[in-house]
Amino acid sequence: MTADTLTPTALFKALADDTRVRVCLLLTRFPELCVCELTEALQLSQPKISRHLALLRNQGLLADRRQGQWIYYRLHPALPDWARNVVQQAIIGQPDDLADECRRLRDIQRAGAEPMCP
Repeated sequence: MTADTLTPTALFKALADDTRVRVCLLLTRFPELCVCELTEALQLSQPKISRHLALLRNQGLLADRRQGQWIYYRLHPALPDWARNVVQQAIIGQPDDLADECRRLRDIQRAGAEPMCP
C-alpha cells in the first residue's frame, strides 16, 4: 500500500497499536527520527521498534531515507491530508501524553537539529 492509496480502515489498523501511534505522534513533533532515537524515546528494544516501523512504512504512513548506516523515518510526504489530520488531532487532544518521550529525545537530539517538542 502507498500513502496515496491509504484507506481509513488501513490507517486505523496501522494505528491500532500503542507503539505505532506513539511513533507517528512523535513524528508530528520531530520531523525525522532514526531507530536509535525512537528506541531511546519509547524505551523499547530495537527489534520491536524496527518491526513497527516496517509495518507503518508498508502501510504508506512513513517514508525513510538512508544516510550512511542510519535510516531516518518521517511521516510520508504524500500522506493524504485527512490521514495527517487524524494524527495531528490526536496529539492536540493529548498534548502532554508524550512529555517523557519528548524529554528523552531532547536529551539525545542530533547535533544541530532543533528540538520540536514544547
